[in-house]
Amino acid sequence: MNTEVNFCGIKMKNPVTVASGTFGYGREYSQYIDLNQLGAVITKGTFLKPKKGNPPPRICEVPGGMLNSIGLQNPGIEYFAKYDLPWLKSFDTKIIVNAGGSTIEEYVELCRILNTLDIDGVELNLSCPNVCEGCMAFGTTYDGTKKITGEVRKVLKDKPLIVKLTPNVTNITTIAKAAEDGGADAVSAINTILGMKIDINTRKPVLANNTGGYSGPGIRTIGVRMVYQMSQVINIPILGLGGICNADDAIEYMLAGATAISIGSANFTDPETSIKTIHGIEQYMKNHNIEDINSIIGKVQMN
Repeated sequence: MNTEVNFCGIKMKNPVTVASGTFGYGREYSQYIDLNQLGAVITKGTFLKPKKGNPPPRICEVPGGMLNSIGLQNPGIEYFAKYDLPWLKSFDTKIIVNAGGSTIEEYVELCRILNTLDIDGVELNLSCPNVCEGCMAFGTTYDGTKKITGEVRKVLKDKPLIVKLTPNVTNITTIAKAAEDGGADAVSAINTILGMKIDINTRKPVLANNTGGYSGPGIRTIGVRMVYQMSQVINIPILGLGGICNADDAIEYMLAGATAISIGSANFTDPETSIKTIHGIEQYMKNHNIEDINSIIGKVQMN
């Protein structure tokens, strides 16, 4: 059986990656799983300079998933390049760095640096709902998405560029097309959906930031629908994510049109979810006599 996929030039041994923001830089999870088995590791969102993130409380459990308002806390690109990247390079897996910024200039300078590093790709974060400026602010319009993608493309000449899209828009296909028109090699979707939980006793939001990103099984059907819609209008690969908890969920995304998938919140409930998903995909292929995993991509049969 062939489980290898070519995701925008990144040859992955299987289509399973771990979603940015749920896996850190891999150190903690390496105590529980073999990172060598993953198709790729997508790092925590990284900025030019260290970022403290939002004040606590920053996470709460809700029906069907969780809300988070971490605010992209990270040590900055200099620390990553010096400490985390050499460690990640010791594993036989692809490395994709999630890149964030507050201004177009910050995104461009960060990606200029990333272009010089020994990594396999860059995921441009235009979709985080938990920061006051940047990220999602650039990714909610066609013009904004196309402009920042195009500016980054000018300096990211040697690495695949994946644009991470927000579901907090009226038409995801318009934003996906903007990323493609701006020069993206692929898109990833969906990121979290903006939500709120209120403590009825204090009458205040549970999260210090008031709102947060909703993730988990509750958003899976939305993600699958959006991946299918995007697959009908763009000609670049899609990384599908949102509520994936097992192989069945991953295969559903691939049938909808995703070339590869990312596992996010499920990592918190079971650190071995990604490895179990890889094995589950292999079992699905055996059960259905599938020789090449690529043969199921986009093969949903609509009613």
